[in-house]
Amino acid sequence: MKNSVAGALLLPGLPHQTTTPAGLPAPPLSLASNPVSARHRNLYNGDTSVFFYNPELWQPEDYTLKIVKNPRTGKLNTKPTLEGGPFSAKAIHRCVDVLADSGVDTFIINANASRAWYPSKTIPSILDGYKRGDRDFFRGHAICQGITKPAAVEEFLDNMVPFMNRYQDLLDAGVDWLAETAKACRRRGVSPWVSIRMNDLHGCNNFEGSFFNLPLLKQKEMRLECYTYGDQNWLYRQGLNYEKPEVRRQMFEQIREVVEDYDFEGLELDWWRQPLCCEPGASAETIAMISDWIREIRALTERQAKKTGRPYPLSLRIPGRLAMLKQIGLDVVTLCREGIIDLVCPTGFFCTSWDMPHDALRRELGNRVAIYGCIEGAPNPLPVFDRKAKQTKGLRDTAASRELMRGSAVSSLVQGAGGIEWFNFFGADQPRLPGLRADYAALGAVGQLDQLRGQPKHYAFGMNGTSLGLTPFEVPAQLPVVLERKGQYAFRTALCAEPTDRGLVLLVQLVLKAGSRFEGASVSLNGSWPETRFTRSDELLFPCGPFTHLTKEHIGYVCQLPISLIRDGWNEILLEHGSKQPLSLVTIELAVR
Repeated sequence: MKNSVAGALLLPGLPHQTTTPAGLPAPPLSLASNPVSARHRNLYNGDTSVFFYNPELWQPEDYTLKIVKNPRTGKLNTKPTLEGGPFSAKAIHRCVDVLADSGVDTFIINANASRAWYPSKTIPSILDGYKRGDRDFFRGHAICQGITKPAAVEEFLDNMVPFMNRYQDLLDAGVDWLAETAKACRRRGVSPWVSIRMNDLHGCNNFEGSFFNLPLLKQKEMRLECYTYGDQNWLYRQGLNYEKPEVRRQMFEQIREVVEDYDFEGLELDWWRQPLCCEPGASAETIAMISDWIREIRALTERQAKKTGRPYPLSLRIPGRLAMLKQIGLDVVTLCREGIIDLVCPTGFFCTSWDMPHDALRRELGNRVAIYGCIEGAPNPLPVFDRKAKQTKGLRDTAASRELMRGSAVSSLVQGAGGIEWFNFFGADQPRLPGLRADYAALGAVGQLDQLRGQPKHYAFGMNGTSLGLTPFEVPAQLPVVLERKGQYAFRTALCAEPTDRGLVLLVQLVLKAGSRFEGASVSLNGSWPETRFTRSDELLFPCGPFTHLTKEHIGYVCQLPISLIRDGWNEILLEHGSKQPLSLVTIELAVR
């Protein structure tokens, strides 16, 4: 244990069970009898920019970060600028090399946002009509990034033009980067899959003016009209309406192209970008129409499988609230029980769903389909602080912490998940933030539950009330809450049992709003006698890259519990509040150390 307040909690007066190893717990729910799990257990999802975000990592001989003079202003930039090029196919191969060396067996490459980002022959592509250096081509997208002030718009274009020019570099060289991705995967024995975003709305704040948007999305009559309620962002819910035959026809043509004309062997339909399909309250006829459309996609993949002699699984990346999906026309239960869908990855919109009910989903979906855990780019929206650089970040990057990676994987694997899908992993590659990098080497070390037992882990809880959640499709988060005096509050989370002969302990950190009076609280796990000894600590239970502490808006209190209290599957944390004043509990963090 490192020398810290949390480490000091290993008090000599607290007994440790070290006599015999913990017996092996009962095995998790039986895995689906599905060939997907035998070949594809470690899935890495890369969006359309995965190679292009940080070319200095994949093509370091040609790209460097420098403080340079801005040719537009004539002044030195305040932040490092990426210089170099041209971008080439070797960056794609090097990225895939790292994934293969790290234990990834399946690379799911995303082919589109709204437009195709590869040189499609079927639907409009992202750079159709662009001439190198044309700043005005991208100007209409600035407002979609929340950028409106003239100087900020010009700075946005300073970055957008060279970024998109990397795609143009490949076009000029005659390289189709989507095909090159499959080629790189084949060279390294990684299975290449393709993901299609079913309703991406990155350009929704300017439907007609953003270069992101398909021409069909610019037509109001093709968009959803009745999706909003309350104070929801209406623009963000005006996606393409799949009740329109024009929408189904265009999306099917793009799917047909990436299946038939490219060397992939798996297809993911990403309904989290966005969960927009038909108008809510879809009729039985509408649901049947959408189900038939997805059956046509299945027939397409089966024809391709017959042509290549390889299986071609069909996967869904979806919210875990299946009844809500049926309200918009997606009858996931029927499609899975029919065998139309091979794999589902239930998850949250931006943050990992720590309490995704895999056990309940298995009962609903049946035993034909594989159900995987999905580890998102962030554990939750808890802001963190880097004391050394004195900088704050609005959330943590899971990929920068092996302990968070392990805990995230356990929350699904302990419930019988057949594998893991990583989403937004590369978001932790931030060369402009010293010390923050994605830990690729850890990717292959989290797929087997028994290998994770006894390893340090960091567990978190989902958090409500931020823009990173997309209601009503999220699994409702249990936190934050306001605790009243003498109240009992039970929270549940999925953990794995640990060996009791390795000196491990469980640390529980209560994260409160700054200024809260903390007195008379207790924590119990799975019916244990309440623990009342807490130590004030604003240090994170494990560092996440350079970020080591809570921000000034929060305070933390840590207690220690015996590791033997943890059981496989769902665990109950019971919190009692004894102070006269209400207590604002922001979240709960757990550490196995």
